[in-house]
Amino acid sequence: MFSRKNKLLLFKLLSLFSVVRGYNILVITLAQYLASIYILAPDWPLHKVVFDINLFLIVTASALVIAAGYIINNFYDAEKDLINKPTKSMLDRLVSQRFKLTTYFVLNFLAIFAASYISFRAVFFFATYIFGIWFYSHKLKKIPFLGNLVSAILSILPFFVVFIYYKNFEPVIFVHALFLFLLISARELIKDLENIPGDMAQGYNTIPILYGIRIAKLFTGFLLSLALLPSLLLVTKFDVGYMYIYFYATTVLLIVILVFLWNARTKKHFIWLHNILKFIIVVGVFSILLIDVDLLLNRIL
Repeated sequence: MFSRKNKLLLFKLLSLFSVVRGYNILVITLAQYLASIYILAPDWPLHKVVFDINLFLIVTASALVIAAGYIINNFYDAEKDLINKPTKSMLDRLVSQRFKLTTYFVLNFLAIFAASYISFRAVFFFATYIFGIWFYSHKLKKIPFLGNLVSAILSILPFFVVFIYYKNFEPVIFVHALFLFLLISARELIKDLENIPGDMAQGYNTIPILYGIRIAKLFTGFLLSLALLPSLLLVTKFDVGYMYIYFYATTVLLIVILVFLWNARTKKHFIWLHNILKFIIVVGVFSILLIDVDLLLNRIL
């Protein structure tokens, strides 16, 4: 049996895991490795990619910066989350704001330390990434359109740094990136629709608040419609192996989402839409394995 002290420690660890959204970081880490193996460096031997110390340091630095970013975002959104996410907010508050800030600085320091073993350019990139996340959380996220755009860009930067590392400039990579960027941008707008009460209470000038729910829906629908183009382009113009199954299924799901979006009225509806889009993105990570189902076995053997 756990003592009262041990139970409190366990809850605090769960709270910190919730704040840094550990599950998201695990998915992003996996996505960086799978993208490296199957998309960015498909001709490299498996062991050379998996045991590449520079890639490991890039992925580690990315994970540390993203975790720190979630902390600083949670710090600035604490009051808003009490309204929008009361249950999660109560769990997050088991860890003090002071401890969160201390952890924020420690994680960023460790990220820069890891990057320093790669190159000065890596240090500059991650330092800029850290500043960008802080500036977005502190200022930009309250600015309509710009805040959504910056949020989507910050979300795909961990993949951009790996892309730069491998110097692979094949068109298929840009189409993959465009598809992901559009999905994330649409998800950010749906989050704005989901969080209207808290945003209004804290004076956030989001698109739904400034221009109305109908305009926000139209803009979200426009982004989702645009996402259909790279999805279809990837299966008709590029060799994506069995991943075509994912893109065809995603096309059907996006059409369903478009219909559901137009009829969505309550916060519960927007939460469902948000979760479906998140599901599409996460499944997309694992679907990278379908690009060449024999590739992993061949490399191992």
